[in-house]
Formats: sequence, C-alpha cells, structure tokens
Amino acid sequence: MKQTIATIHASSWINGMATTIGHVDKYMYNPSRLSELVGHLHYANTAQVEEAEAAAHTALKQWKAMTGEARGAVLYQMANKLEEHKDELAQLASREMGKPIKEMTGEVGRGIQLLRYYAGEGVRAHGDVIPSSQHQVLQYKKHVPLGVVGVITPWNFPVAIPIWKIAPALICGNTIVWKPAEQASLSAFRLCEIFKEAGLPDGVINMVLGKGQEVGRFLVEKANIQCLSFTGSTVTGTTIASTCAARNIKYQTEMGGKNAAVVMPSADLKSAAAAIASGAFRSAGQKCTATSRVYVHEDVQDAFLTALKAEMTAVKLRPADDPSCYLGPVASKVQFDHVTDYINMAQTEATVLYENDDTIQEDGYYIRPLIVTGVDNDHPLMTEEIFGPVVVVKTFSSYDEVISFVNASDYGLSGSIFTTTLDEAHRFLDDANIGMVRVNLETAGVEYQAPFGGMKQSSSHTREQGQAALQFFTNVKTCAVKF
Repeated sequence: MKQTIATIHASSWINGMATTIGHVDKYMYNPSRLSELVGHLHYANTAQVEEAEAAAHTALKQWKAMTGEARGAVLYQMANKLEEHKDELAQLASREMGKPIKEMTGEVGRGIQLLRYYAGEGVRAHGDVIPSSQHQVLQYKKHVPLGVVGVITPWNFPVAIPIWKIAPALICGNTIVWKPAEQASLSAFRLCEIFKEAGLPDGVINMVLGKGQEVGRFLVEKANIQCLSFTGSTVTGTTIASTCAARNIKYQTEMGGKNAAVVMPSADLKSAAAAIASGAFRSAGQKCTATSRVYVHEDVQDAFLTALKAEMTAVKLRPADDPSCYLGPVASKVQFDHVTDYINMAQTEATVLYENDDTIQEDGYYIRPLIVTGVDNDHPLMTEEIFGPVVVVKTFSSYDEVISFVNASDYGLSGSIFTTTLDEAHRFLDDANIGMVRVNLETAGVEYQAPFGGMKQSSSHTREQGQAALQFFTNVKTCAVKF
C-alpha cells in the first residue's frame, strides 16, 4: 500500500522559517520501497549554523523572561497541534526511515505525552529553602536556564528523541539549535512547521540540516552554545564529550548498548520469549535498548528455545506501511551493509538457531531476523553493537556465572531478568552494572517519566527524561537575602 503524502522539500528552519540555499543535496527514498522518492534535502553550511545560533540568542531574552506557566501553555499547544498531525507525521517518518507504521504512530504519541508532561513542569516547584547559620537570612537555591543549547539527534527515533530533549530544554527557559540525523531530516522539518503552527515564537527552535562532519562539528566545536545534548554512536559521543569538556560547556551523551536478557529456571518461558522477541526485533533491532544477548539457564535451554521459535512465527518481515509488519527494513544502505557484515559473521562463525524465511516482493533494505548460538562471551557478536535484528543465545549454569557475563560488556544501558523468584530479581537489580534494569520486561520500553540512561560506555553522567532532564537543562543558583 503506497502512501499518498506529497514529496517533502526540507531545508533548515531558522528564526521561524525555512531557509534554503543552493541545489538539492540529497534525495530521500523509502527504505521499504527504494523506487519511491520521499523528499529532497537542502543542506546548511556553517554560515547558517551561525545564523541559527544568532536567532536563538535573540529569542532567548524574551523566552526565558516568560513565566513557566506561559512557556507551559506554548508546549501544550505544541502537543495539541502535533496530535492533529499525528497520522501524517507518523506516515512521513515511517516512509523516511522504515519504522513499522504502528510503532511510528506510537512514537508520535509518545512525543505528545512528553510535551504535555514537561508543559506541566512550568508551574511545579524547582528549588529548596536552605537553613542559614545567620540570623534573619533567607537562603535558597533555584534553577535558571542555561541559555542556548545544542541538540543532536539520531534517525532511529525521529520524533520521540528530539522531543524528549527539546521539551525539557524549552520549559526550563532555553532556546535551541537542533541538528537532526540526515535520515530523519524530513520529519524534523515537518516538526518545525507543526510547532510554528502551534505558536512557538520565532527563533526558539532553530534546526539545521547537514552532514555531521560539517554542520554537527561546527555546532559542537565553534557555536556559541551553553550545553550540548547528543544521542548517537559511542565513537562520536566520546569525541563530543572531550570537545565540550575542553570548552567547559555542559554535555550529555547517550550512546551504545549491548543489552542482555537473562532467563532463569523459574521464568515463565512463554512470556519471556514474547518479551525478548519484542525487545530484539521491533524496529529491526535499531534501538540502543534492543535485546542482543540472551543468557538462558541450561536447565531450561531447550524449552525456552522452543518457546522463542514459536514466538518468532509472529515476527513478520514486511514493508513498514503493512499493518501486519512486525519489523520493517533497516533505515539506509549504510545500515544495511553494516548489519549484513554481522549477519555474514554469524552465519559462518556461529550456529544458526532460527532465520526468518519471509520473502519480500518490494526492493528495500530488508534483513531477516536471525538467532544464533555457539560463540564465547568475548566474541564480536557478543561484544559489539550490531544495531540490527540479530540475537545471540548463550547458556549458563549459575547466577554468579551469568551476572559475570552480563557485566563483562563495555556497555551498561539496559538489561532484563526473567524469573518468578523475588530473591533472584532483587539480586539482579543490585548486581547488574546497568543504568536501566528490569524484571520480567523487555530491555526496550522505558517510560517517558522515568530517567533514561546507562553506565560505562553507554552514557555520560546525566540522565534524560523525567525530572532528571530538568537538572541537566538548568544551572543552580544559590541565593541569600538578609533582612
């Protein structure tokens, strides 16, 4: 079923309007159907990044002077307008980067929830009265805006991740220069148009399209920003962290994951198999929280694999706009080639337990889901982030052994244990060196009101979402008044 959305001509969005220079720099094709042109991109140059930065600084004075209630009212309007365009934006994003339409519609819904959640923060208390050792002194702390903030977002969640950075930054009184990933640029442009329709003042959000090596690097290294929030690869994130530290600006990096699920002998195997399949294969495994390592106790190995193979009959590989689609294509040729290298490694160096045999008539970046076993815990399939529909299964004999396997990773983003034993559950919650640890739940799917982030090479030292985001996007000011 082909979509009826018109081809999008996307460019940077600066000071409340589209800003196009030169020729079309890139044609965007539907990864589900490569003959289908979705849109055209016009890249920015560094001069436009400077223009966006200047617009953000100009808008900052008025935006931060507004009351929290007034800023919250704008965010409520942004949420309402996004809800009006929910289906349209979901279809565009699905056509742009290949996420199944049901998932993409849910993601836009999450963006709406995030805007409303942070809109409410405009009238909530942020600060504390601190007792003073002096007589007749009122001492307190309050949170104040940072100023102009830089935001760099990935393609795998083209709506939710930008909004879970943008919404808390805005309610705290900051203005924004935003660089989305190329593969999510059409959605980013449409979001800016929707926010303009909602009444967001000009210059509060400025979006620049372009290559990371030019536009992204200039934003990180040269732009007059007070902080940078980034989601992407660990290699890029650590470079950004180093640069921001040298500039003495606040930074936040959300990076990779190699997330483990542990199946204990007492687990409900059917429920565990369903949650692990969902965590591994939704969005074609293109989530930093996706399940990629599964450790199964030797006593239930055969029974669990039977349950998992039965669950895989529901994992349908389809074009993203097919309502029966469980996983669609990967997002791009680059991503297809990257994941295919690991598929080839898995088929030659591991034992294949399951490989989907769906055939697709459309020409797209389709990769069949794959489950393998037979590799050691230090094998690249166990240690490197694949970011695709590949899962490795390994058995273990004791809790102490499996917790050592789980914690051996350089990453520490998300992890799950499946058990009906309370002692095992609480031991895992305590022992796993993981930022988001779950019991009888898939590794993906952390709720928007809860802190999001990991340990080790998965994240820097702050958290996104929930109340934690408000801490990142503000400075603390300590005040004292003698009367």
